[in-house]
Amino acid sequence: MTSDDPNSYSMTLAYLPGPGVPHWLNKGDNAWQMVAATLVGMQSVPGLVILYGSIVKKKWAVNSAFMALYAFAAVWLCWVTWAYQMSFGERLVPFWGKAGHALNQGSLLAQAGLPATEHHHSDGSSETPAIGPFYPQASMVYFQCVFAAITLILLAGSLLGRMNFKAWMLFVPLWLTFSYTIGAFSIWGGGFLFHWGVMDYSGGYVIHLSSGVAGFTAAYWVGPRSTKDRERFPPNNVLLMLTGAGILWMGWAGFNGGDPYSANVDSSLAVLNTNICAATSLLVWTCLDVIFFKKPSVIGAVQGMITGLVCITPGAGLVQGWAAILMGIVSGSVPWFTMMVVHKRSRLLQQVDDTLGVFHTHAVAGFLGGATTGLFAHPDLCPMFLPVTNSKGAFYGDGMQLLKQVGGALFIISWNVVVTTLVCLVVRLVVPLRMPDDELAIGDDAVHGEEAYALWGDGEKYDSTKHGWYSENDTEHNKAPSGVTQNV
Repeated sequence: MTSDDPNSYSMTLAYLPGPGVPHWLNKGDNAWQMVAATLVGMQSVPGLVILYGSIVKKKWAVNSAFMALYAFAAVWLCWVTWAYQMSFGERLVPFWGKAGHALNQGSLLAQAGLPATEHHHSDGSSETPAIGPFYPQASMVYFQCVFAAITLILLAGSLLGRMNFKAWMLFVPLWLTFSYTIGAFSIWGGGFLFHWGVMDYSGGYVIHLSSGVAGFTAAYWVGPRSTKDRERFPPNNVLLMLTGAGILWMGWAGFNGGDPYSANVDSSLAVLNTNICAATSLLVWTCLDVIFFKKPSVIGAVQGMITGLVCITPGAGLVQGWAAILMGIVSGSVPWFTMMVVHKRSRLLQQVDDTLGVFHTHAVAGFLGGATTGLFAHPDLCPMFLPVTNSKGAFYGDGMQLLKQVGGALFIISWNVVVTTLVCLVVRLVVPLRMPDDELAIGDDAVHGEEAYALWGDGEKYDSTKHGWYSENDTEHNKAPSGVTQNV
């Protein structure tokens, strides 16, 4: 490009200081934040869309994938219209922000900021300033939206194989508005748990504990799958399930690495700890399957991977590498025990049909992550992220931090039980929560008029006596699972 090129001046405006490159912009931070957001978005689409569509019985492949895809789209519109400001805007009450849109280019191109996050000492003096990353508000809205979306998609894992899709269409915006925004503002956006000093680096409570508890609660109100589906629910494509799981794992680099709101040294540590904990948890879960069931279960390995990713999330940038290994051991063993032993002996857990065991993989693992963060949070790492000065875990002398972590978890649990119940009851006034029995018997073809695989004639209805894994008179049909990791 030469100086006499008529387009030279307009082309350089994108790079020179000015409206497109304000003085506060850090291009590296902005680039990483958008990449991190995209990685998290890919965890949902296509990651969980593929995983859900593959891990379920083949007659539910389309419905399960579509529940994830619909939630991702619906959250986007709600987020920019009102929910972002409720989560990260001006304070309305100690646990909720004021509703408002995030659609004005003036505010979206201005420097990002979370106005309610300035922390004060008990005497009212400023302790730490409000969070103000060095990139535009548009990047913050994008990053936080994909977190909100994946929370609803994780919640859907408890409801696969029987929830009325029309009910799901109503449930998503209501739960986002009255549950997710509360947790996000309370812990991240400047609410009372944020100022109290509860540690949740990247969503162990806001995303995983809330989705696990809400999913279990909603599963109670929706009701169980059909008896045949509960007795036998094999994945329709294990290799594609592993593809979705792999996208989920790799996408977690953006999930945890993007939460310092900067491409800084703590972001690097968070990504490293994430992989350490996930790998440890997967190996521990697999070893337990081999020891007790004599078979290394692929589904079990995926569950162990997920519990490790969930457990490290609240402390990814706050703990050292050795602590990440310990957290992986905990996340690979305790949720395994609750799923494989406690679940099978508990009348309540047996009564509620949590399709993918989201209660164990997200609620239990999320709580463990928050508690172990309260133990192992390092005093040199906490100042890089937390608003409360001199924060540290109980292992380093602050036993109060563990109590804060438990208190924060109890708030998230109780709020989600109550609000999810109310949302289900309201939706039930409009449309049934559960599909009718004839749709449950047929699956995708009855619900959507579409099927995942063309395995029989065009236009032919699903017939379990011809297309099922077992016929009605198969003597093996009613036998219990063979011992490898499976959710009942």
